[in-house]
Amino acid sequence: MLVILLFVAGCSLQPAAQPTSTPPVTSQSPVTATEAATSAKPLWEVGKNPLPKGPGGFGEIRPTPPELVNRALPTKDILPPPADGRYASTIAPIPPDVLARSTWQPGCPVSKDELRYLTMSFWGFDGRPHTGEMIVNAKVAEQITGVFAKLYEAKFPLEEMRVSAPAELTAPPTGDGNGTTAFVCRPARGQTNWSAHAYGLAVDINPFCNPYSKGELVLPELASAYVDRGRVRPGMIRAGDVAERAFAAIGWTWGGTWRTPKDLMHFSATGS
Repeated sequence: MLVILLFVAGCSLQPAAQPTSTPPVTSQSPVTATEAATSAKPLWEVGKNPLPKGPGGFGEIRPTPPELVNRALPTKDILPPPADGRYASTIAPIPPDVLARSTWQPGCPVSKDELRYLTMSFWGFDGRPHTGEMIVNAKVAEQITGVFAKLYEAKFPLEEMRVSAPAELTAPPTGDGNGTTAFVCRPARGQTNWSAHAYGLAVDINPFCNPYSKGELVLPELASAYVDRGRVRPGMIRAGDVAERAFAAIGWTWGGTWRTPKDLMHFSATGS
C-alpha cells in the first residue's frame, strides 16, 4: 500500500474573437486573476500536507477530512486517454525511462527482464476514460490486463494508475494517497521479507477507498471513514463485486478476506 501524490488541474482554451462591425460587449463584473485562481483551486490537493509521525513510523491517524468522506477527485492524465472510449491495453518490456523512475534496483528479488510494463484504460471518478500504467511480473501480465478490462467494462472507478517512484518510499506520510499500483520493491509491512509487490505479484486498488486496518492503525492515515464498509461509496471493493470476482478468476486472493489485518486494497497471487 502506498501513499501516492496527485495534483488536480484543468484548463480550457477559448477561440480567438472574429472582427465585427460593432464594439464588443464586455462584462460589467470582469473576473480578476485572484478570483480565477480561487475558482480553479482543486477540492483537495493530494500529498501536500505531511502528518506528524506516530507509532511505527506511520503518520498520525486522524479523522477523514470532510472533502474526502465521499471521495471522488478527478484524474490528472499522464498518458493519452483511449481515443475511441473503448478499453485498450499494451504489454511490453519496461522502457529504460520508465525503469529509471520506478522502484526497481539490482537488489530487488526479480530482474527487470522478469517484469513487464502495462498500459490500461480505466474509468475515473470524474466519469471519463483514462489511460494508466503499471509494472507487473511477466508471468501475470496478460491476466492483469484481462482483470482491468472487466473493471473498465463495469465502469469501476479508479482515481489514478501509475508507476510508483523511489521518492515515495521515503516521503513523509500525508495519509491521502489513492493510487492503484502493483510493483513496488519494498519489504512486506512490518517485516523484513519481500512483499508480493516486490515480485510484481500484487495489486493495490484505490487504497484510500479500501484501507488497510489493524487495531487502531489505518492506512492511509486519513481514510478512517472508509473502514466502515456498510456505507457503500464508489471505488470501494466489496465481497463478490466485479473486482473480487475478476481477481478470483485468475486465482488471486483478496486481503479483505483476511481476519487480521484487513487489507481491503490488496490482491495478490501469493496470498500474502
